[in-house]
Amino acid sequence: MDPFRLCVALGPVAVYLLLIGALNLFRRPFCVSGSRDTAVLGVAVSGLVLVGPIELLMPVAASIRFGPIVWPLLIGLYFALLSAVLLFLRPRLVIYNISRDELRPVLADLAIDLDSDARWAGDCLVVPSLGVQLYLEYSSTFRNVSLVSAGGVQNPQGWLRLEGALENSLRRLEVSRNPKGVSLLSAGVVLAVILVLSVASDPETAAKSLTEVMNL
Repeated sequence: MDPFRLCVALGPVAVYLLLIGALNLFRRPFCVSGSRDTAVLGVAVSGLVLVGPIELLMPVAASIRFGPIVWPLLIGLYFALLSAVLLFLRPRLVIYNISRDELRPVLADLAIDLDSDARWAGDCLVVPSLGVQLYLEYSSTFRNVSLVSAGGVQNPQGWLRLEGALENSLRRLEVSRNPKGVSLLSAGVVLAVILVLSVASDPETAAKSLTEVMNL
């Protein structure tokens, strides 16, 4: 693969690794909605999709008719499909850089503050007044916890209220840094350096590839 396509494919991945690595090195947990978490992941793999399936399946008629404009159209189509996927995702919250044992007491106190009728059943939590039912899903690899919706009826406004209250509670919690964040950060730095060196070592090929792509 030429340097230009390599940068398009792996550049977003390198940025994603740097971002996730930095989050895991913070001394405080970071809470994000499932939609935003998936959106960031979708952006991270967008380069791989562009130089992979999209370029391989490039419609010849469209490329002849629209010329270079076909790329913004295809990129727009990808992000339109990503947006459609986000609309159909079930409610979810992802808390980075925290263990289940650290999160559960915070969530238990918060649930009682929000609704005195909140109750636990194992790793499942029901907050009736918010219309929220969830269960805890822990990833030991990246030390993060997902609060995943359980049951068919969920209240989006209740999830937004839970997210805001949880963010406020986590601001007062200090945790240890996740050592795996160093690995993620290092991987992102190494990948970024490889991409820079690939372009610096053969700038003519990278420029030629860019010209070919734009001129189709």
